[in-house]
Amino acid sequence: MPSDLEKAMETLITVFHRYAGKEGSDVSLNRKELKQLMETELSSFLKSQKDPAAIDKIMKDLDSNGDGEVNFEEFVSLVVGLSIACEQFYQLHKKTVAVKKN
Repeated sequence: MPSDLEKAMETLITVFHRYAGKEGSDVSLNRKELKQLMETELSSFLKSQKDPAAIDKIMKDLDSNGDGEVNFEEFVSLVVGLSIACEQFYQLHKKTVAVKKN
């Protein structure tokens, strides 16, 4: 039986490929596919963005090789960045709860 981490990695791969290739290459996301993925899978994050051009900025930041698409390696950098931010929020929340208990 796979571990939680193995299941998480499988989920990342599965989600990426669920959206990749709907219109073009099946190994990368174009802007429309990235937007669909983010609207569906990261809707809370996207709603918190006040900038209407957020998708375009994210696409530009992720597309490290400049080919106009986001491959899996580039996509993972988004997931890592968001995971780090969430973990930092978690740590801050933990400290706030500990202070309130004392």
